Amino acid sequence: MRDETRIVHSGRDPARFEGVVNPPVLHASTILARNLSDWEERRRRRAQDLPGTYYGLMGTATTRSLEQVLAELEGAHRAIVFPSGLAACVVPLLTFVAAGDHVLITDSVYGPTRRFAEHTLARLGVATTFYDPLVGHGIEALVRPTTRAVFVESPGSLTFEVQDVPAIAEVAHRRGATVIMDNTWATPLCFRALDHGVDVSVHAVTKYVGGHSDLILGAAAATKAAWPALQTIAYELGQCAGPDDVYLAQRGVRTMHVRLERHWATGLALAEWLAHQPEVERVLHPGLPGDPGHALWNRDFKGGSGLFGAVLKPIGRPALEAFFDGFRLFGIGASWGGYESLIVPVDLGGLRTATRWPHPGPAIRIHAGLEAPEDLVADLAAAFARLRAAR
Repeated sequence: MRDETRIVHSGRDPARFEGVVNPPVLHASTILARNLSDWEERRRRRAQDLPGTYYGLMGTATTRSLEQVLAELEGAHRAIVFPSGLAACVVPLLTFVAAGDHVLITDSVYGPTRRFAEHTLARLGVATTFYDPLVGHGIEALVRPTTRAVFVESPGSLTFEVQDVPAIAEVAHRRGATVIMDNTWATPLCFRALDHGVDVSVHAVTKYVGGHSDLILGAAAATKAAWPALQTIAYELGQCAGPDDVYLAQRGVRTMHVRLERHWATGLALAEWLAHQPEVERVLHPGLPGDPGHALWNRDFKGGSGLFGAVLKPIGRPALEAFFDGFRLFGIGASWGGYESLIVPVDLGGLRTATRWPHPGPAIRIHAGLEAPEDLVADLAAAFARLRAAR
């Protein structure tokens, strides 16, 4: 099946629930056995990681339906949901590293994942090296005998560098390291991470899977080899997602394909328009032919999302305030991936150690929502008019 068909039919079994199209929301902690033999059989099946519902902490049919569709989209052995995207990022790191080990993390990683490595992993005795996201095969020079994991994110958070994931994965596997990827930007619809050498692909389900800015959730999809360790640590850390958020994500994923196409088209239109504004020094969007990562994106990706960035030429504080204060359609707020458009200033201070950010002007991050592109362009044009008047 093609992805657009799989996304509609995977993870659903109407016959199991008297013909109900959507898997029901099961609020459950205790699951009763019929008798002693049934209890012992359930425990045996749980020990062997066989399908079934054993205890609410370990998931129900509600949970499994979302995990199944995400695993199938990634081409993974299994997937597991987490209560947040950050949890989905950090639990795999805790799974594959221990005291005395070393991990390589892209310099363009999501900020909270970076802070987890700098603070919590360091406290646990795990060393971290942040690497240039454009390193490619050159990452071999950074691998140590104690390197157990490589964490990639492509395109990179805030600055949107595209990594050569297959090259990095080849080196990592040859040197005995597990490859973890934050694949939230592209989703498995645009980048099948495991097909490119990744062992664990993580997502902030909060973003495009949910799609409506009304839930907090994460997920990780793993290869057959990586799955047992990931599942064990997730359970031991008590990771459990609530059924209501899981249900909202189930509903959101069914329309993700059509939404993502619109986000991508609108984002690309906005990026092309911004590239022609005299106050813009550079647009950070891998879909633009002039972007440094365009060739890799064109080789490995089947599309993209509505999130990208831009760098403005140096302006004063009054002009920056005038630019942001007055949007009618763009909201100023954290997160992205919902139906609404967002714009936020980006401060890269302290967020890069392996690479130097060369631009003196302010950076912005834009999420293109589902509004008419012409209306969003008009909102941006008015912002630039305010900026020019305030200079």
